[in-house]
Amino acid sequence: MRGLRDKAAIVTGGGGGIGRAIVRRLAEEGASVGIFDLDAVAAAETVRSIQDTGGCAAAEILDITDYAAVRAAVEAIETKHGPTDILVNNAGWDQAGNFLDTQPELWNRLIAVNLIGPLNLHHVVLRGMVERGRGRVVNIASDAARVGSSGESVYAAAKAGVVAFTKAVARELAAQRITLNCVCPGPTDTPLLASFAGPGEQGQKLRAALERAIPFKRLGRPEDMAGIVAFLASDEASYITGQVISVSGGLTMHG
Repeated sequence: MRGLRDKAAIVTGGGGGIGRAIVRRLAEEGASVGIFDLDAVAAAETVRSIQDTGGCAAAEILDITDYAAVRAAVEAIETKHGPTDILVNNAGWDQAGNFLDTQPELWNRLIAVNLIGPLNLHHVVLRGMVERGRGRVVNIASDAARVGSSGESVYAAAKAGVVAFTKAVARELAAQRITLNCVCPGPTDTPLLASFAGPGEQGQKLRAALERAIPFKRLGRPEDMAGIVAFLASDEASYITGQVISVSGGLTMHG
């Protein structure tokens, strides 16, 4: 990809799953990557794997729902890597449950992690991008935001908020040549899906049903998401903004 070498990126939730695959791909392309994660062990493993192959990565351990912590982490990583060129809001969390069986405490946590966290990152990082007149933002939403998903009503609502927010800010910052786009994964084989599906026979049945429904007849893999993120973060996508791209193996086909 053109334009990724020597760029500075931040990837939230970069310790594992889709985030780790994105970190690895950006590092392979020559970017320096700051990994923001709650899990110190997972983040350290990702940093080590990047450094072992000659890449540049560092981690900041924080809760992205804490605005002050986000601001401090961005300052710390920019001291190490320089001003942020690429922001990937990947961190997310879900807990399965029919809406009428859930409680406001769960709603608040889902909205905080999946919507307020990304707002915090945008608010801190975009200021520098505007001053420099350049920047790429890629937000990882979900196909649940586009078409709904049983048992994920509040998660879907929060991710739909990310999609709408991305489009609105893409319009606000287009004149500054800052692009914002969304990637919407379909069902992907990650710890998040495992926790959603649940253990044992019930989880296996859900996975099997998803595999039957997906035209490619398999779940997505974290690596399936990394290429489109790298593309949207690169100079190849400099004229693309405010777009929502599904990566679902054909499960959802909607213009």
